[in-house]
Amino acid sequence: MFCWAKTKPVWGEGFRKMLELEDDLEVVGEAQDGRQAVVMAKKLRPAVVLMDIAMPLLNGLEATRQVLKTLPATKVLMLSAHSDDAYVKNATESGAVGFLLKQTSAHDVCRAIREVQKGNTYFCPSPVRRNRERARKRAGLPELRRARLSSREMEVLQLIAEGKANKETARELGISLKTVEKHREHLMEKLDIHDVAGLTRYAISLGIIESSVQLTIV
Repeated sequence: MFCWAKTKPVWGEGFRKMLELEDDLEVVGEAQDGRQAVVMAKKLRPAVVLMDIAMPLLNGLEATRQVLKTLPATKVLMLSAHSDDAYVKNATESGAVGFLLKQTSAHDVCRAIREVQKGNTYFCPSPVRRNRERARKRAGLPELRRARLSSREMEVLQLIAEGKANKETARELGISLKTVEKHREHLMEKLDIHDVAGLTRYAISLGIIESSVQLTIV
């Protein structure tokens, strides 16, 4: 049995049906954002979680950390539209034991699920990184030099990048407005980025948000 996170509903619907055809795999749950994914994983205790990096409210990197804190035996396979080494590094540092591109076929995903469930790792081959780096530079995105941000700072960063005001962020995280403002100040200091547009570009460069952010978990 496993849980799974996706970004595009159309991709996920057909994908889920294909996975359910496998006799040895059982899809046990589906969530609409990263926070719900954490809650459902804790409740359903799946053997494997297929987690998208770019998810609303709580990205897959932080969701993975929170899941593994409670369920250290659960295996997490990370999905991303990007395959640069930095994305893979961020995923493994979060605790993922595998990394797949979203274009990966259902057959290969099933193979990856089985491999990590057996205790192995599974990483899709990396495509050429130079074109990705060139594209990032042309778009004015910062290099993937991830600063040491706390889990809470990463949550605040994501919500800022998603366009949430400080009051909305405070309400979403259940913390005071003053605490949000402090986290925001610390983020800007650590990253040496001093405007919302810059923080948003940085969040995009990490892969934790995309142009259109939609999600589901299975």
